[in-house]
Amino acid sequence: MSRIYFLTHPQVVIDPAVPVPRWPLSEVGRRRAHLFADSLVDGPVTAVWSSREQKALDGGAIIAGRLGVPHRIDPDLGENDRSATGYIAPPEFWEVVADFFGKPDESVRGWETARHAQRRIVTALHRLARDEPTRGDIVVVAHGGVGELLMAHLQGVAIGAHEKPQHPGGGCWIEIDRASFEVLAGWTNIAN
Repeated sequence: MSRIYFLTHPQVVIDPAVPVPRWPLSEVGRRRAHLFADSLVDGPVTAVWSSREQKALDGGAIIAGRLGVPHRIDPDLGENDRSATGYIAPPEFWEVVADFFGKPDESVRGWETARHAQRRIVTALHRLARDEPTRGDIVVVAHGGVGELLMAHLQGVAIGAHEKPQHPGGGCWIEIDRASFEVLAGWTNIAN
């Protein structure tokens, strides 16, 4: 049985002067990505995929480099499109996020709708599971918001009613059966 490890990128360098998709992993985030990669050494991972956002690229490169497997990029693995607003500081950001999940068919402040982002991430994961030329396990490094939308789909529940990762800085993963697309393990945190 081959698996997909869907990993939300760990902690980033938050810089309001830099577009959010260009934020890199912080030193803590990089360390946690290395810890995750170390946990997969000598296992059956044969490819790593990531979105093209810098934080996911950084995580994907760390994991692929440690495991000696190809790192591929798919833009459909990106976070929900928030370019209409750019950076929003907490606590306002969390209020907008609550609206995003609470009104999945509405564009909140011009953001991509949760329903559209969910379709995009689910379609991308199915495509990778089917078309990735290696037949082993796949690591996908993506983002928390689309990870939650993916989990709602996998659990067959309404957006917002899904199991949520517990680590506030990201760096959480789920395991999915590559063939059946069933959840094998719920959200697990990389050690700090």
